[in-house]
Amino acid sequence: MKCSDEFSALKHSLMNTLQRNNGKEFMPVTRNTKNVPYYLLGFGAFASLGGMVDARRGRESGGALFYLDRFFRDAKLSLPARAGDKVVFVDTSSEPTVENIDSLTGEAKAYFGTKAPCCVTGIGGGSVLDTAKAVANLLTNPGRAEDYQGWELVKNPAVYKIGVPTLAGTGAECSRTCVLLNRKRGLKLGMNSDFTVYDQILLDPELTRSAPCDQFFFTGTDTFMHCFESLRGSYRNIIVDRLSETAVGLCRDIFLGPDDMKADGNLENMMVASYLGGMAAGNTGVVHPVSAALSTVLHLPHGKANCYALSALGDFYPEERALLMEMKAKNKIDMPEGICRNLPDDRYEALYQAGIIHENPLSNALGPEYKEILSRDRLVSIFKAM
Repeated sequence: MKCSDEFSALKHSLMNTLQRNNGKEFMPVTRNTKNVPYYLLGFGAFASLGGMVDARRGRESGGALFYLDRFFRDAKLSLPARAGDKVVFVDTSSEPTVENIDSLTGEAKAYFGTKAPCCVTGIGGGSVLDTAKAVANLLTNPGRAEDYQGWELVKNPAVYKIGVPTLAGTGAECSRTCVLLNRKRGLKLGMNSDFTVYDQILLDPELTRSAPCDQFFFTGTDTFMHCFESLRGSYRNIIVDRLSETAVGLCRDIFLGPDDMKADGNLENMMVASYLGGMAAGNTGVVHPVSAALSTVLHLPHGKANCYALSALGDFYPEERALLMEMKAKNKIDMPEGICRNLPDDRYEALYQAGIIHENPLSNALGPEYKEILSRDRLVSIFKAM
């Protein structure tokens, strides 16, 4: 048996082991978990990026590959790029698709030739961070992006990766997945693998200050969503619970506290909440499948789709829905109603199929009979209520 096979078997065993004491069941033993090896947090931390990239230049012969949100094409951002490096500005008007990743990977391979880049750096929100992770995987693994949508399908270690979030909330900087749209299959699913985890992240709260207030809110509440879904689900362990509880508490303070949500202390706390939430992410519930359908079919950005999803899921999450509505009102966030009204039948069918396909999170929230609980008519009525 190969070492990688042994490691996968060990993880599978640990995930399914229960601790017992006098006949009483406790939470499952946590799986053998990989986190980001190194992180740097603080205002002004971005100035350290050059040294991080230079350290990789000293170990590998290839140039550096940078992916940046296209916002930074005109913004002042001191990038440690040199001759021989490649800088790519990513269009974030929609979420990354498998076709986007295949195209970017092809461009990178053509540019660097037989030598892989010394490192791949993603600078931006969740879409850019996921793009950098996905390309880094494909630079060392054959085939197309859609071949790796799923769990433990990436077999070879990725190119060294540095993540620099300029928005906080998705947890993409520290999660073990990179979420991609596959519109041909009506699917939104990530490359879930230990090889997807960033090797180094740089968390500078100052980089999030320029985000528009609605974008800051929608992105930040992503942490609130996937953490409360973890706490309300059946796939639980004590570490994820404690991380999720802390992140949810921080989100309450940020979006309902006395200070502006973009006050200095809240910028820093949002980065911490995103980091903790990213480590806890994975065991989502009903919100994320409904949100994924909105992104896949109607092309809504992930954070906004989450908020629309929860707004119509009061039967499943009444307290959390009420809390979101309070957060939205306090921060004057506009969410026009009627985004799914009067759609043709084929669009409602597409929304249903794109939501119900997410077996793991729906089973986590509703149990193995989730399709009976969330029937087609009920799920379509949820979409129509948005």
